This record gives sequence, C-alpha cells and structure tokens, in this order.
Amino acid sequence: MCGIYGFIGEGKVEDLVNGLKKLEYRGYDSAGIAFLKSKNLIVEKRTGKVDALRSLMNGRLEERINAGIAHTRWATHGMPTDINAHPQMDCTKKIAVVHNGIIENFATLRDALTSEGHIFVSQTDTEVIAHLIEKYFRGDLFEAVRVATLDLEGTYAIGVIHADIEDEVIFARRKSPLVIAANDFGTYCASDVTPLISVSRDVVFLEDGQIARLKRNKFEIFENSGKPVENHFYHINWDEKSAEKGGYKHFMMKEIHEEPRVISDALVGRIKDGKVIFEEIKDWNEYIKNIRKINVIACGTSFHAGLVFKYFLERLRPFDVEVEVSSEFRYRNVFVDDRVLNIAISQSGETADTLESVRLVKSLGGKVLAISNVVGSTLTREADRTLYINAGPEISVASTKAYIGQITVLYLLAIYMDQLMGGNHSEMVINLTKLPEIVDNFILTQEDSIKSIADKYVGYTNFMYIGRGINYPSALEGALKLKEISYTNAVGYQAGELKHGPIALLDEKFPVMAIVVDDELKDKMISNVLETKARNAQVVAIVSASDRKVSSLVNDVIRVPDLESYLYPFVVGIALQLFAYNVANDRNLNIDMPRNLAKSVTVE
Repeated sequence: MCGIYGFIGEGKVEDLVNGLKKLEYRGYDSAGIAFLKSKNLIVEKRTGKVDALRSLMNGRLEERINAGIAHTRWATHGMPTDINAHPQMDCTKKIAVVHNGIIENFATLRDALTSEGHIFVSQTDTEVIAHLIEKYFRGDLFEAVRVATLDLEGTYAIGVIHADIEDEVIFARRKSPLVIAANDFGTYCASDVTPLISVSRDVVFLEDGQIARLKRNKFEIFENSGKPVENHFYHINWDEKSAEKGGYKHFMMKEIHEEPRVISDALVGRIKDGKVIFEEIKDWNEYIKNIRKINVIACGTSFHAGLVFKYFLERLRPFDVEVEVSSEFRYRNVFVDDRVLNIAISQSGETADTLESVRLVKSLGGKVLAISNVVGSTLTREADRTLYINAGPEISVASTKAYIGQITVLYLLAIYMDQLMGGNHSEMVINLTKLPEIVDNFILTQEDSIKSIADKYVGYTNFMYIGRGINYPSALEGALKLKEISYTNAVGYQAGELKHGPIALLDEKFPVMAIVVDDELKDKMISNVLETKARNAQVVAIVSASDRKVSSLVNDVIRVPDLESYLYPFVVGIALQLFAYNVANDRNLNIDMPRNLAKSVTVE
C-alpha cells in the first residue's frame, strides 16, 4: 500500500521512475518524484499510473541527478488529485517529503502550524510533515526530521530531501517498512526489496523509530533519540528475474504456474525418513507438547490458509484451534499464556492489523510463530520464531502461489506438532512429496478446460461458492479471488448454511460454484447442489477425476485429480485461481493490479 523509492549517488531521472515501476504491484492511484539538480529541487507528480508520470518526464528521463525520492500514493486523506499526490512540499518549496502510512494527529498539527503562518495547499496528512521539518530546520536536515517525527502520532515511512542539502537524503519509519541497500554507485531506500535487488541482495531493514541518513558512499542508522544503531544485513535469496513475467501475460498466471515449484521449495529440508523436521522450532518441542490452544491470526487469503490448517490439524488430533481475523483479534480481550501458541500468517510480513495483533500477544507474554514469505520483514523480526514459505516474490496483488505455499508449510506444521505428541503420519508425508508432480500435471492438462468453462460465465455479475469441511475455506478463497480480480459479487458459504438464508439469493442469474470432491461429505454436498438446482441456479462443480454421479446433475464440471481427501485444498484452490483469472482476462481487466487494492496493507 503506497510505495517509496529514493537514492543518492550516480543516477538519472529515469531511475526514479523505474524504481516506482517495480513497486506498482503494491497498489496506488498517483505517482510523483522529487530530485536535486544544480541546487534546485524539482517536483513532478500526476494522478494515474507510473506510465503517465513517465510520459510527463519524457524529455528529462536521461538527465543526470545526484539524489531523488519517488512515491506511488494510495489515497487516504484527500482524493486522488495532482495536488494531493506526493511528494508534498513546505512553504519555502525547498523541502520535499514522500510518506506511507497515516498521521493520526495531522489535524491538530495542521491547525497549530497554520496559526504559526504555514500555508497548506493539499488535503493530505503528509503535508504537515513537510511543514514540521521546515519549522525545525536550522541547517541540519537529519536533526529537523528527527525532531519532527517526535511530534507525529500514527504510522509512517518517510523520505525527505532539501534543496540546500545535496549530499544526503533522510528516511524514517514507524510501523511502515523501509529497506536500504548500497553499491559502488550510491545508496538506495525503498518500501520493499523488489526495486533493490538490482542494487544488492544484502539489505538492511529499518526498525520502528529509526532514522537513516543516506550518503553516496555510506548510510547511518539512528534511534529517534539520535543514538547510532549497528547495521544488520539480511541476504535476499531470489534475483531480479524472479520478479519478471517471464513471457506470461500477467504475473498472476506466472505465479500459478510456479505453484508446483513452491510446494517443492516449502518441503525442501523439512522431510526426512517419513517424518517432518523443523530446525527453526526444534527448541520449542517441549513447549509445543504442552500447548492446549492455538490462535491463528491472519487477514484475507492468509486467513483462509489458517482455516485449512484448522481443519487439517483437527483431523489429526482434537486441538482447540481458533482462526481469527487480525483486525478483530487486536481489539478483543484475548487470553494468552504459556500453553497458547499464536500463529501469525502474512505473505508480506507487513500486514498492519496482523502486526498489531502480534504486538498485543507479545505484550501479554505470549509466544508468536510467524508464517511468512519475506525474509527480514517486520513480522519475522518481531515474532519469536518464523517458518518461511520460500515462494519467491509474489507480484500480483491477488495471492496465488503464496496461498499454496502457506498451506504447504501449515500442513507440515500440523504433522510436526502431532508427531511430537506421538502421531505417525509417514504416509501423509509421502503423499505431500508427490504433490508437486500432481499439481504440475493438473495445471498443464486442465488449464484449457477451465478457461472454456470460465468463458461461459464471464457475463454473470454474481456467484456463490459453497463447500463443506476442509473445502469450505476453499470456497471462501475462490470467492475472494473472483471478487478481487473480476469485480464479481462472489460470496462463499458453508453449504449446509444455504437454507439458513443465502439460498434466497439464487436464481438463473446467480450461478453456484460447488466443491463436490470424493470425501466423507460428498453425499451431503450432493444434497446441497440439488437444493441450488431446484432454484434454477446454474452449477459448476469441482469434482474428482473419477466422478460420474455429480457430473450428471450439474451444468459444468472442473475435474481435479483423485486424491486423499485432506489434499484437495491444494488442487481445488488452484482450479479456482484459474477460473477467476480467466473470467477477469475475458473482461480485459488489470488482473495484477485490481482497482482499490494493495499488495501490502500497511494501514488499518
């Protein structure tokens, strides 16, 4: 959500624009840059996509510059307009600021600054930061930024340049990510590692309350008290090509095709002699043996992965597992002690509500296990232990391969926990190792068939997804995918709940996606399918390859491989991703960057 990029050193105007281009997947509605050239501060910004900014700067892209900051804005305070776009400036027009996050006391600060003679031109909370820095500036930009941040309440990642200070750029953060990298040509900072991979694969993550002074040949990090901080580098194990489309029309389709590899990578080093091993948490074995409750804390797709985990773990042993939406959990009077395990799931590791829930748990003395994809992210640094899903960069806003990676790691975790309590699941472990090949073959052989079915339903504006048991979370996730990228009013329900209200929605214009695979609840699902057919709804059923019974009852079928019932969430999830993708593609929508959405939700 919003993106920041900046550098000091040898560069061109185009470098700023290219940096923003690599942050587009985060979601935004305007873009802007500010740079220093011959002791002048030049600011350009526009609503719309980065390409609009590139067109605006077309005659200047090759100009050499020694410092600059850039921003993609996802509107919070003030409509998406050129004036509200970042960078924002002070009264002197010598200070430019880019900002991610929300300044909660901006109205109070704005009133105070206005009474002191400052003139505001935008509706943004960000502009108060520029005026505060102006107020405190006495020739030392770092000190002005440091003192200004002490007045701010809320969340921020900020980048600041000053027309009179050509040899440094200042960045600061509180609860909104910033990453620093350097090479022989300069020093760089961004909201995440994606624009920095071409600079260096060894990066430093700023912590909350820290401020960084960037110079061409070095950078220094300080606490907001001014105390210096030692730099801790993290190595990023994927390269720039991983964040490119590789010949696919959209990142989403590329990432779906990467899912067999994602499963393999999640399993690597975690299986030995038919057992699951987790070096990352082996020192927790005694603690895990004694837990009596598990809280899973997550949002969106990660929440659905958590629900799959709940159903799978409860299949192995009657655990008390609660799966909580982070934005609700953080405001509850929750019970945490040394026999409660708290599992926080976030692809980016920067999800604001999940992080605040983790901080709540930690304040109560609880232990937190993170499931994440991003090395060095805030969640992984604040949790007690982390299990990485190792999916590589996921660029499309709608999560696909990260979801599959999450449930792979969560299955391993469930088996590992049960092993510690005496369970033996060597057959399950063997079946998991077979999944990559099964999934790869499924995608290759069924992709065209699923597209043909999606083509038939592209004109519908409503869709209901239903499932039971471990396939209920798949119904929720499938509906979310269709909703996110095709803007269809897709809703997911437990199939048994139809007659308690949702069935009132159904008619010939409201089709149903039913998950009716071969499991212990198949007969119940068939009854639910017949209920929907009796209301004239068209039904697409996801069925096992060998099924003949369901196929004769519905309008269309998507066949998935015959599997052990607990493995169906993998192939059903992928089938629903392909269906959603093809509906959105038929509508010629911006699949990788859906309207109003952001990849990393860093504000509440």
